[in-house]
Amino acid sequence: MAHNSRDSGNGFSDSSVHVDVKDYYGKRLQKTSDLKTGACVAPAQPLPAFVREALKKVHPEVTARYYGCGLVVPEGLEGCRILDLGCGSGRDCFMLSLLVGEKGHVTGIDMTEAQVEVARKYTDYHMKEFGYKEPNVTFVQGYMEALTEAGLQKNSFDIIISNCVVNLCPDKKRVLAEAHSVLKDGGELYFSDIYSSGRLTEEIKNHKVLWGECLGGALWWKDLLQLAEEVGFSQPRLVTASIPTVDDEQLRDILGDFKFVSATYRLFKVPKGNTKTCQVIYNGGITGAEDRFQFDSRYTFKTGEVVEVDGEAACILKHSRFAEDFTFQPPGGSCEPCCVKPKADTVDPFELALQSGSQGLGPATGGCCSTKTADCCK
Repeated sequence: MAHNSRDSGNGFSDSSVHVDVKDYYGKRLQKTSDLKTGACVAPAQPLPAFVREALKKVHPEVTARYYGCGLVVPEGLEGCRILDLGCGSGRDCFMLSLLVGEKGHVTGIDMTEAQVEVARKYTDYHMKEFGYKEPNVTFVQGYMEALTEAGLQKNSFDIIISNCVVNLCPDKKRVLAEAHSVLKDGGELYFSDIYSSGRLTEEIKNHKVLWGECLGGALWWKDLLQLAEEVGFSQPRLVTASIPTVDDEQLRDILGDFKFVSATYRLFKVPKGNTKTCQVIYNGGITGAEDRFQFDSRYTFKTGEVVEVDGEAACILKHSRFAEDFTFQPPGGSCEPCCVKPKADTVDPFELALQSGSQGLGPATGGCCSTKTADCCK
């Protein structure tokens, strides 16, 4: 797939990849069941009751035009300003607009005009459904590689989410850099995506169907760690992982020995200073996680329990929206900057997926983008 470019009208170079993806998601796909693979799979964990209830309030047409990306809902949303990359028809945005409340705000951005039109069409419906006096959700047509060009302000969002769409962009580093730019200090990029076991061949990357199905543009998972650091994010924290399925035999032949994993990571915009290992106590104040808060695959905090965390996690908890939800009790003094910053060991998402029991042999069971999404959200 040659990445020839043309001006999209807002200064961003619109490549042939964008044109093909727009065609795939704007014309070829009319409903979730049109997807050809299980590269996009249902959430690895059951949705909290309050999220399920919020989803039930979303208009049926919005849900029907939502192409299968599994749900990515971080914790601590009340009053936050959230940006949804690749918002599609707006299902997640409307759900999130209810969870952030009237004092919060949700912005959705998507490059496909037909999808944005559906979202805008039903904005007033949802605001009336939620009982809001003023709309707290906005939809923008634009590119996730050019957020500021689309009119989004730097240092303006508390949280950015995306569900299985970063792989659809040719320039992943630019996406991460733009996300870092529009996040506030202490902000978080919480996203699910498809990753590969190695750098893909040109044949796979040039295959239009594989690209549209979230596989052809998959990043080698180790490259994510590198790119995140280069643009200024904290070390990516792996939350969940599962192995997707590819039922189409012809596509499996093209993919050969490459393996794929659906993984959710959280990246934070926090200071780079060195931080000691700390002991922390979760205070139990997060909605939906009052007794137990799974921060990532390494740390699950139970209310009132003392947990020793690595320096990276300590820095994130101290400088993010979670700071007030934790009491810090460093052993032998302060968890202030020091000469050594203990880092978390890198977690291999393929190993985590296998430990979780997801081996891609049956229906996909975790991550993002699923033909099973409608079922899991009932």
